[in-house]
Amino acid sequence: MTATAAAPAAKINIAKVAVTSLAASSIEWYDFFIYGTAAALVFPKLFFASTLPPAVAQLAAFSTFAVGFIARPVGGVIFGHFGDQFGRKKALVTALLMMGLATTAVGLLPSYAMAGIAAPLMLIALRFVQGLAVGGQWGGAMLLAFENAPPKQRGFYGSFAQMGVPAGVVLANLIFIVIDKQVAPESFLVWGWRIPFLLSIVLVGLGLYVQLKLEDTAEYQALQALEAKQNDTAARALAAEKAISVDQAAAQLRAAKGSPILRVLAKHPKEILLAAGAFVAANGTFYLMINYALAYATDKHHAPHVERPTILWAVVLGSLISAPFLPLMAALSDKVGRRTVFMSGAVLMGLWSLTFFRLIDTGAFPMMLLAIAVGSIFNNVMYGPQAALMAELFDTEFRYSGASLGYQIGAIFGGGFAPIIATALYSKYGTSMAVSGYMAVLCVISLVSVFLLAETHSKAHRAAMNG
Repeated sequence: MTATAAAPAAKINIAKVAVTSLAASSIEWYDFFIYGTAAALVFPKLFFASTLPPAVAQLAAFSTFAVGFIARPVGGVIFGHFGDQFGRKKALVTALLMMGLATTAVGLLPSYAMAGIAAPLMLIALRFVQGLAVGGQWGGAMLLAFENAPPKQRGFYGSFAQMGVPAGVVLANLIFIVIDKQVAPESFLVWGWRIPFLLSIVLVGLGLYVQLKLEDTAEYQALQALEAKQNDTAARALAAEKAISVDQAAAQLRAAKGSPILRVLAKHPKEILLAAGAFVAANGTFYLMINYALAYATDKHHAPHVERPTILWAVVLGSLISAPFLPLMAALSDKVGRRTVFMSGAVLMGLWSLTFFRLIDTGAFPMMLLAIAVGSIFNNVMYGPQAALMAELFDTEFRYSGASLGYQIGAIFGGGFAPIIATALYSKYGTSMAVSGYMAVLCVISLVSVFLLAETHSKAHRAAMNG
């Protein structure tokens, strides 16, 4: 069942909704990314170095980073069900509150030297909660904009949730740059690294704003009204047939309908798997560029070794340079189709991956900036149209569940294990070309996956126009 009827245009301030979607996504991803930055620069020393050699400690820190990705599809299932059953807004608010509180708690954790094995265990538990939250946040923030947008601009407005990613990267790395400059190295390891995590308490305030100031999406409200009318008619007919109360009949109908996640798995297993495959390149290459590259470039055993602020600035500026391409590519997908834009990005990113680490290996700031900026541009060619591509694969009644599940499964096999695999590949072969080859393979997987998906934007336009 697809509900395409919307509330009157005058009642929807799409600019306000889009900015809120961007703000929610930006701060949520900031919270998620500061963990990745800390996993590359701080956590090996604080939570694992007392018991493990440096290389193993780095792998252990990246493993806790991966825990968040393992939790993401679980969060996608939980929040997808919640968002399809009770509304996009309620699910988003819950995810924002969870993320804000969990990230703040990371900033309060004791180190291994203070609490022993309990310290990394608490870190892992909070990272899992972060993963659950971000698994639910993306679907809510994306659908908030997507389902309120004009039919022919859904790619563009859906990308506002996607733009939270480069915004989160810039915020996360800038805060580490500022603190690194203002705080002595020994103080940075003791308390300076905690500041970015404690600042995430503002996400709780944003969650309350969304709860108080925004309505649920027009499309979801239309679906709820249609289902309520149909369910009332069906319940009355069943009550008369079985000589039971209308409430009893309604309960039986709800039970027979089942969970949105089970319905979407039964109806669209192929689309979920291909959506996941489509995402592995955008997600995997992204985390290799913004997280693994930090550890790689600052590794004292790697020549030429660069200072931490140098590579952090390359990530910040590269993200700023590439950010405008994300909405531009999303808007282009509204004109020429999602698949064409997405596959172009996969090809370009696959080719650039063969150059990326050669530029990082120079140790020269302009070359590292070039590597990250161009790589991020090609990544955004894929990531821009992705929200609309995934949302349009599924009907409104289980769209939150289907899109979230495809996105988060892809995140596990894309970004979740990417830093670990890259670290292991470099340790085994002693050359960054092994990591470049891994990036290229991810791009091939996504290229094939999107090729096998049907184009969605023309079908969505026709459905919207027909009501």
